[in-house]
Amino acid sequence: MKAARVEKLISAIDIGSSKVSALIAGQTDSGELLVLGTGQRESRGVTRGCIADIEQAELSVRHAVEQAERIAGLNIDRVWVGMSSGGLDSLLAPVEIELGGDRIAQDDVDQLLQAGRANIHTGGKMPLHIQPTLYSLDGVGGVANPIGLHADRLGVDIHVVLADQSPVRNIDMTARAAHLDVESIVVAPIATGLACLTSEERELGVALVEFGAAITNVSVFIGGMLVGLETVQKGASDITDDIASTFGIRRAQAERLKCFHGSALSSPRDHQEVLDIGPDENGNEAAAHTPRITKAQLNAVVCQRVDSIVADIAHALKSLGFSGPSSHQVVLTGGGAELKGIAEHMQSALGRTVRIGRPTGLSGIPDAHSGPAFSTLVGLIHYAASDRVDLKSGHDLGGEGMSGPLPNLIDRIKRAIRENF
Repeated sequence: MKAARVEKLISAIDIGSSKVSALIAGQTDSGELLVLGTGQRESRGVTRGCIADIEQAELSVRHAVEQAERIAGLNIDRVWVGMSSGGLDSLLAPVEIELGGDRIAQDDVDQLLQAGRANIHTGGKMPLHIQPTLYSLDGVGGVANPIGLHADRLGVDIHVVLADQSPVRNIDMTARAAHLDVESIVVAPIATGLACLTSEERELGVALVEFGAAITNVSVFIGGMLVGLETVQKGASDITDDIASTFGIRRAQAERLKCFHGSALSSPRDHQEVLDIGPDENGNEAAAHTPRITKAQLNAVVCQRVDSIVADIAHALKSLGFSGPSSHQVVLTGGGAELKGIAEHMQSALGRTVRIGRPTGLSGIPDAHSGPAFSTLVGLIHYAASDRVDLKSGHDLGGEGMSGPLPNLIDRIKRAIRENF
């Protein structure tokens, strides 16, 4: 059987608060995505998803990429980068023009999108994604290509995802310090949604909760696109810190207890099970005066923090307007989704169906990188391979938001429309 030929290389890095991961994939002539190499290193110099020390973060990126390059047997120089924090915001800029019943031409679409551009107000933030959604004719939406049709009014919602400028520049500088050119910085919920959500879920309405190490992103998809997001400044590492401080043990020991024994669900048997705290990060065994910890005590600490985080998630969902029928589903992903019992706990607290989202769509991905903690990384590959319409391909590090003119924006709009509709 003839092996598939790789026609395009795609590389991605996800700079998180606990780990930096890299992935090199190849897209075959049939469109299949094959994993060629993966890498992972402990994240240093990153605080709550934002770069705090470029030198330390650059070393983490460099080591993760070098590991992926060794496995793939090739070197890379361009990457797609995920961004999960830094004042992320989402808005819709609706615009409509009068046509007087005439047949819609390309010039009408160009005029509409020019009007949409003037209707985007970023408040000093940097636009990372600018995507026209489906068009509307005389107030009736759902039109993919309006050219050739007749209407009195032509409208479109332009979806914009924004971020604070400094965190974006710091991520870009970190990648470039590791001798990598940045293809584009992609907002994590958009990438993760491609990896973990079905097209039907994105169309009908779903909430995506990315439970990371230090932050939790809550986003809502409907009509096939991201329509809102909020960031909760809490994550799974806060559970670890609570365990360490409550029992007076080292953080490495607390992390081990959380991963191997922690659960968001309790059982009467937990009171009889005494846990082995294990050695610290230097291999030293627990001291004689270290407290005796039962599983029940551990999980009481875990649940207290989980309750706090879930309450913040519920508040975010309410502010995002995710309050429709109870059939609306929540998909939970990120490293925190690997905590035992977390989906059941969240489902009970939110009163909605909750499932764990795992990345799909890549062939040959190793088991170590196939869990929910790597959803954004896999989603970046999907985003790069999809060649979707994004009028803001990349980011302008020299710009100050969109209060002034965007060079070549209208040309990109025209080209995107002609190529994709």
